[in-house]
Amino acid sequence: MQQEEIFAALKVQHQNTGSTTGLDWGKAKDCGEILSDTPITGDVLARVFKASEADYDRVVGRAEKAFFEWRLVPAPKRGEIVRQIGLKLREYKEPLGHLVTLETGKSLQEGLGEVQEMIDIADFAVGLSRQLYGFTMQSERPEHRMYDQYHPLGPVGVITAFNFPAAVWSWNALIAAVCGDVVVWKPASTAPLVAIAIHNIVSEVIQENHLPEGVFNLVIGSGAVIGQRMLEDRRIPLISLTGSTRVGRSAASVVAGRLGKTIMELGGNNAIILTEKAHLEMAIPAIVFGAVGTAGQRCTSTRRVIIHDEIYDRVVASLSNAYRGLKIGTPLDEANHVGPLINRKAVDDFVAALERVQKEGGKIIEGGEVLAGAGYESGCYVTPALVAAENGYAVVQEETFAPILYLIRYSGDVRNAVALHNDVPQGLSSAIFTQDLTQAEIFLSSQGSDCGLANVNIGTSGAEIGGAFGGEKETGGGRESGSDAWKAYMRRQTNTINFGTALPLAQGIKFDI
Repeated sequence: MQQEEIFAALKVQHQNTGSTTGLDWGKAKDCGEILSDTPITGDVLARVFKASEADYDRVVGRAEKAFFEWRLVPAPKRGEIVRQIGLKLREYKEPLGHLVTLETGKSLQEGLGEVQEMIDIADFAVGLSRQLYGFTMQSERPEHRMYDQYHPLGPVGVITAFNFPAAVWSWNALIAAVCGDVVVWKPASTAPLVAIAIHNIVSEVIQENHLPEGVFNLVIGSGAVIGQRMLEDRRIPLISLTGSTRVGRSAASVVAGRLGKTIMELGGNNAIILTEKAHLEMAIPAIVFGAVGTAGQRCTSTRRVIIHDEIYDRVVASLSNAYRGLKIGTPLDEANHVGPLINRKAVDDFVAALERVQKEGGKIIEGGEVLAGAGYESGCYVTPALVAAENGYAVVQEETFAPILYLIRYSGDVRNAVALHNDVPQGLSSAIFTQDLTQAEIFLSSQGSDCGLANVNIGTSGAEIGGAFGGEKETGGGRESGSDAWKAYMRRQTNTINFGTALPLAQGIKFDI
């Protein structure tokens, strides 16, 4: 699809305002603008006028009002609205997937896959709308009943990153919606057009069902202004933030200062362990996709491979051969494996990390170049790097959001590999390749991976929506998407009912009057 065709289908303009309550778009044009350019060619796609603080207050005020109406809608009825959003996403999958690729540089397959992920989470949320269950407990007092139940929480603030500009919104917004919450979304400034397109799609459902405006809201602006307002806003009891550990640490302290709740999905430093009993024909493709998919710009991207001495040389040879065969170029060509990084700053970070690792004693085995010339005019294309390194290097301890894969040796027992694996500050995704049941069970046990996601014989990247997604340590500890992650979007209440005529007190306390 061509750009004009995509824009027409999604009702995206070449000049867009930066806020909406679902039906009413803001009018501010005097707070600066965001130029959305594509890392594929460097060309400007469109302009977005930043929302003003008055826009922000209008949106949040409308969201707060809408919440009092939306929470009274029965959950299955809320699920019906989400079902219709899922149907609209099916209808717009092709243009929206193309826009994700245009704006972020992800491969077209990944762009379309991201929209499919939104569709899948919509289906999940529809089923969830009939399963917002509580629990009954036994009371110690006669003729008493106790149970837990969950109520809608309020307006939920969602702050997303560029690398999944559509799917992460859906993980939060569609789950929150069936829980009875309304959503205020601040997307990354590097991917505002996808957010505008999504709200144009959702607005069709809002209009067709005569819903109040304010259930799904959008505010586009800088983190220093709009993002900070959201973090400080007592009207927003929950902030879900996807970003770097540095940003998350600062944001968490602000929200905690007002005793708000957070869901933090922060940095990852994900590793795959290859034991001496690994099935390498399975492992090598998983490693390569995990390391170079989305040009290494996934929070679950594979950053480290911890390899047993016995197979180290074979693995290096296989990975080197695979890396030499990678096709790098426009992600709109499905024959290419690797597209561009999001912008030139990301390229600078890639170059700086490779310089640092070499100073620390690492050796570049393959790649590590910035590409120039025909087809690479944007300056955002690099050759993914394979680097022999030590786990203790300072740069290896950090997350570089780029396609750099560190190869690390270990010897002896699998527990030695696990120790190296866990010896980083982050704890998002992890994997082991082995045909040995004992090694796999050690990795999955309490003495094994300390990550929120732990896989056996699959890679670190590409989590399904049915499981709760998130990590530990500096990854933030939050959970989104499947399983019982929905509970974070609701307030929990314990209820006790006395259906007798006496008033016994707990713990046998006597109080006679």
